[in-house]
Parts: sequence; C-alpha cells; structure tokens
Amino acid sequence: MNLPHTRTAPAPPAPRPGAALAALAAAQFTVMLATSNVNVALPRIAAGVGLSDGGTTWVVNAYGLAFGALLLAGGRAADLLGRRRVLVIGLGLFAVASLTAGLAGSAGVLIAARAVQGIGAAAVAPAALALALALFPPGPGRGRVLGVWGAVSGAGAACGVLLGGVLTQAWGWPWIFHSVALGTALVVVAVVVLVPRTADRMTGRFDLLGTAVVTVALTCLVWGLTTARGTGWTDPPVAAALVAAAVLLAAFAVIELRRPDALLPPRLFTTGRVAAGNLLMALLGSVWIALFFFLPLYQQQVLGEGPLVTGVGQLPLAAANVLGAALAPRVARRLGATTTLTAALLTEALGLLWLSRISAHGSYATDVLGPSILVGLGLGIAFVQLTALAVEGVPARDAGLAGGLVNTTRQVGGAIGLAALASLAGSVTAHSAAHQTRLEALTTGYRTAFTVSASVITATALLALFLTRRAGRTGPSTATPSTRPPSDPAELPRLSRTG
Repeated sequence: MNLPHTRTAPAPPAPRPGAALAALAAAQFTVMLATSNVNVALPRIAAGVGLSDGGTTWVVNAYGLAFGALLLAGGRAADLLGRRRVLVIGLGLFAVASLTAGLAGSAGVLIAARAVQGIGAAAVAPAALALALALFPPGPGRGRVLGVWGAVSGAGAACGVLLGGVLTQAWGWPWIFHSVALGTALVVVAVVVLVPRTADRMTGRFDLLGTAVVTVALTCLVWGLTTARGTGWTDPPVAAALVAAAVLLAAFAVIELRRPDALLPPRLFTTGRVAAGNLLMALLGSVWIALFFFLPLYQQQVLGEGPLVTGVGQLPLAAANVLGAALAPRVARRLGATTTLTAALLTEALGLLWLSRISAHGSYATDVLGPSILVGLGLGIAFVQLTALAVEGVPARDAGLAGGLVNTTRQVGGAIGLAALASLAGSVTAHSAAHQTRLEALTTGYRTAFTVSASVITATALLALFLTRRAGRTGPSTATPSTRPPSDPAELPRLSRTG
C-alpha cells in the first residue's frame, strides 16, 4: 500500500539582521523625534488648549519627566520579560498616547497624554538598543549598530523640529501627534515582521523596592530641575524636591548593595567602562538637549523666522550628525577610541563657541549654518563612542538595563543642563534688558548659554582623555580568560583601542 506523499512547506526565511536593525532604529528615531517635535509649535498648542505660559513648558516636561524617570525600570523589564515583547508593548502605548494628544481638547488631557508617551518611550529605548546589540556580535558589526544608533538619535531630535514646523504651518499642531501615532503603528508592524523572536528572557526577580525608590528619586530630581526654570532655585517646592531626590538616591544606593536581584547590580560596573561612559554621556546630554532648546528660540525670537523656516534650518545639523555617526566606527578603528572621542568633543565645543558669537542683527547663513555643521558632526561621533563605552563588556543578561542606564544619564544630564542654562540665560537677559533692546538682551542670554555649553564640552573632552585611558588599563580586557568564564559568547568583553 502506497502512502500519499506529503510535502512539508519550507520554513520561512529568517529576517535579515539589516532589516531588523532598520526596524529597531526606526523605533529609536520615533522616541527621539517626540523629544523635540513640539518645541516650535508651543505657542499654537497653548492657544489651542488654553495653556498658560507656565503650563506650556509642561507639554515638554511631562514627556521628559516620565521618560527619564522610568528608563531604568524599562530596561530591567525588558531583560526579565523579553525585549521584543516589551518593545512592542511600549510602541503600542506610545502610539495610543500620541493619538490621544492630537485629539486633546484640554490642557490636562494633553499633558497626561504626553506623560504616557514618556512611559512608552521608557520601555522602547532600552529594549530596542538591547535587541540591536544582540543582532551583531562585538566587532565591526557592532560598530555599524552604534553608528546607526547615533545617526537616528541625533537626526530624530533635529528632524523633530523640522517636522513640527512643517506640520504646524501646513495642517495645525494636532498633526504633530497624529503623524507620530501613524508612524509608530508602522514601526510596530515592522518590528513584529522583521525582528526575530529570540530567547532573550532572563531569569530573576524584579526589584520592586529599588525600582520604586529610584523612580521617585528621578521624578523629584527632574521635576525640581524643570520647575526651577520658571520659579527659581530658591522656591520651597523646588528645594524640597531636590533634597528628596538626593536622600532617595542615597537610599537607593544602599538598597542595591544588599539585594540579590538589584535593579542596578554592582556587576554592571565591573568592566571599568560603564561608569566612565555614563558620566561622560550625562555631560554630553547636558548640552545636547539645551542646544535644541536655544537654537530654535534664537531663530524665531531674534531672527524672526517662522516654524517652517526654523525647522528647515535644522537640516544641516541633522545631516552633519548622521554623517558623523556613520563615520565614527571607521574613524575609531584608524585613530583609536580615545583620540576619536576627544577630537569629536572638541569639534562640538568649537561649534558651540562659534554659536556664542551670534548677533541680534545677524542671519541664519552667517550665525547658525556653519557652527551647526560643526556641532552636528562632533555630536554624532561622540554619541556613538560614548554609547559603545557605556555598553562594552556588559553581560548579555544586563543588556537592556545597560541601554536604560545610558539613556537615563543622557536624559537626566539634559534636564540638569537645560535647567541650569535656561536659568542662567534668563537672568542674563533680564539684567541686560536695562541697557539693551529686547532682541539684544535675548541674544546676550543665548550667547551666554552657548559659551557655557562650549566650556562644559571642552571639560568633557579633557575628562574623556583621562577616564577612557584609565578604564582601558583597569577594565576586563586585562583579565585572563579564567577570571570569569562567560556563559554566552555575547558576554565576552571586547578589546578596544585607545588613542
């Protein structure tokens, strides 16, 4: 008796790593886009939902507050629950919140929707980075991942200003959020189709106590810093929030040393590079976020450009950022990591110093274009190098947490830098208004902010020269293979050259 012949359908081809990386990069681009796409539209948003001047800032702050405070929790959740799963859930939450923000008819609904956007972003950013790093082993492929990550991160922030200006002028401010909701929905589909399912779920328990303490601490810190811009540093609620943040962060450090499943385990810092990378990233972030705050203000309030022209004016900066991020791995292989990072930071500092010479009677071509290209080029290269430093040698089980940590330091550093620089620029402008015209006083405040930013980045370059060399001498690359036999090839520390 002949049995009927059955044909087994061939297994579907595995998604290519390049396509999966593109989907994950699109997720990161979307998150970064939302950090800046409302900046140029704030006056029209305020008029549309009836926001006061103080309330307008919370359209920006609500997103940044939730994003920065929950990144560590998002990174650990990705490690324990599965990175692909957490990424899809975060993207879904982000899309729904974006749609709600565009439909908001009141200030409360809009600000709440922006906060939920931040919660979704806190799940997306670390999960996407961990998945992207898992696609490529350490080596040239890993450099490609970090180059793409740097390009989409910087370009997302710059293109957010452009998109906000175009959509606000063409169809109105709600389309800033509607477009993000539509784009995020497409990213969800791309992730589901292109990013492979992997056994990326790690064993362990979620550190609820540590998560609660650090989340409240970061919330107090970011809230205090952002509120201080409007009320002043001596305002009692601001002072109380900052003191509470300091006390809670100290308590968090004690808690983590005593818990077996700590949210931020000490082993994360045993490579000698994670701490250095995160400290330098915080300093870079302190200037990065402020740049995209002051530059559009100067273009609109002093040069008199509209939202559309202001947005288009960010394109050279975005293009230079993408170019720098793309070149970073190649330059680092030729010059060494330390030399490349130091040169990139000094290039950015030079561009910021050039911006400190802006004029109240200047123009985009003479005052903004040239320094924007220098800043973008240096920023793109530096971001790639610092991200590589902050995740180098991290065990595979902590990849999501490492991604959450480096994003947290950038966000918190940005909140600190923006609060300090905005307060400084505001006080200088107020003092100058007594003997200068309004435009001249505004320009004097912006020039001061750019001068201080250049000083911070110059100091960061000098610190990088010391820290990266020191980390290279004391990190795991000097250990023998028998020190800690890795359980997974991805856990093998990679050697990186220092300049």
